[in-house]
Amino acid sequence: MTPLLEARNLVKHFPVRRGLFGGSDKAVRAVDDVSFMIEPGSTLGLVGESGCGKTTTAKLVLLLERPTAGEIRFDGESLATLDAEGLRRYRHSVQAVFQDPYASLNPRMRVGAIIAEPLVTNERQLSSAEVAARLQKVLDLVGLPARAAELFPHEFSGGQRQRIAIARALTLSPRLIVLDEPVSALDVSIRAQILNLLKDLQRELGLAYLFIAHDLAAVAHMSHVIAVMYLGRVVESGAARTVATEPRHPYTKALFAAALPSHPDDSRDEIVLAGDVPSPLNPPPGCRFHTRCPHVMPHCSTDEPALAPVDGRDVACHLYDPAAVSSGARG
Repeated sequence: MTPLLEARNLVKHFPVRRGLFGGSDKAVRAVDDVSFMIEPGSTLGLVGESGCGKTTTAKLVLLLERPTAGEIRFDGESLATLDAEGLRRYRHSVQAVFQDPYASLNPRMRVGAIIAEPLVTNERQLSSAEVAARLQKVLDLVGLPARAAELFPHEFSGGQRQRIAIARALTLSPRLIVLDEPVSALDVSIRAQILNLLKDLQRELGLAYLFIAHDLAAVAHMSHVIAVMYLGRVVESGAARTVATEPRHPYTKALFAAALPSHPDDSRDEIVLAGDVPSPLNPPPGCRFHTRCPHVMPHCSTDEPALAPVDGRDVACHLYDPAAVSSGARG
């Protein structure tokens, strides 16, 4: 099966200028050789600490940023080869829901106009009756009454506003929705409702998701595949249950060990990482995680590990290189 979306060796560097008129000899390496696939109707969960490159990756997929190198393919076709009409279709097929629903909704517009705006702008051949019918359909899909169309965003709760944002994303019948921290601004009691709504919509409409979140429990609940990013690179990727319950990369282990257990009786070994996340302006040589890794070996600071199959997933770590392990670990 052809992946719905495939990122191949994506790179995004942001030049850093010296002074008002100075040139640039350094760059923030926000995304550095990242590859992944999203199958039709499936969810890829992208996790990692703040600054690891998750949101920049999302912006590349949404064409809000252009890659420094690498390519994105949709339905097997490179975005770099698409003409204006092809890019228009792509933007229809890939929509987004962001973290703060209130900030993404125009407070001066009624909800009906907010949701219908993509249709009015992009599908001008539709009659007003057809737009009204599509509006009613997406309101039904997200569990909002018809009268919601006449109200303003401030008249809704946070969870309802996120439903409005989801409805707006659905109006152009997308195939992929980028979900960038879609529940982190909501009360804990509301998060599960929105996540379950997203799963119901996926089953009913065959949607694919790129799901970005700090909440690892939410990522594990939503995702079919999880990719873990650290300092611009993917360090572990595989089936969600496998990565969440049996992580192999030391960084993935630390992330999930720090997350709240799903049950109070669950016990987890505490993993304390040394130091802070290095700057993406000057990432460490070799393995980028070696400055914080509890299993660091001498050559970790010079040799960069490649993603390789380990126990049913891909891991970038010298711990699983027999030749490297034979040299001895410390820490």
